[in-house]
Amino acid sequence: MPAQPTAIEDYVKVIYAHTEWQPDPITTGALAARLGLAASSVTEMVKKLVAQRLVVHEPYGAIELTEDGLALALRVVRRHRLVETWLVNDLGYGWDEVHDEAEVLEHAISDRLLDALDALLGHPARDPHGDPIPAADGSMPKPAGVLLSDAPGGVVVRVSDRDPLLLKYLAAEGVVVDAVVTPQQRDQLAPEALASVWVGLQGA
Repeated sequence: MPAQPTAIEDYVKVIYAHTEWQPDPITTGALAARLGLAASSVTEMVKKLVAQRLVVHEPYGAIELTEDGLALALRVVRRHRLVETWLVNDLGYGWDEVHDEAEVLEHAISDRLLDALDALLGHPARDPHGDPIPAADGSMPKPAGVLLSDAPGGVVVRVSDRDPLLLKYLAAEGVVVDAVVTPQQRDQLAPEALASVWVGLQGA
């Protein structure tokens, strides 16, 4: 049975996201954990992605996107992050509420509507969590940053959106994109927060 387009998009997006902010490539086990699926199911899907030349994968090795796989992933990421930005900027959603909505809408929105949304938002360069939004041509400048756990403080450039409760906590603490985290404030944050926030050292 051929793989469904939605499933293909989910896989390449997760593979891309895994290495966007850290260097370690993703494995089948890690991919299964991120998707909440059985390892056997993921292994079969990865074989289909290899057959479609979207990824390269050797048994027991890492999974890496091909050029075509990366292009597809960036198109999905663009839709996801523009939708998140729209929900926060224009519809009053909190930054902790948009991920699941965007997961659904990213597969349904047309290119025409996406371009109109991009124009409506003023062609934003990043989403509410600081993640860069790819341009229509796939180009995407990425801000430099290090984990707050490895820095004394700094200007927040990115916050992981994987945990809504953590996002609520960080917002309550004033740790949002472009905020300055002082060394004193950093030392009072929960350990899981330090591992979810990226800062630029120039603002410390």
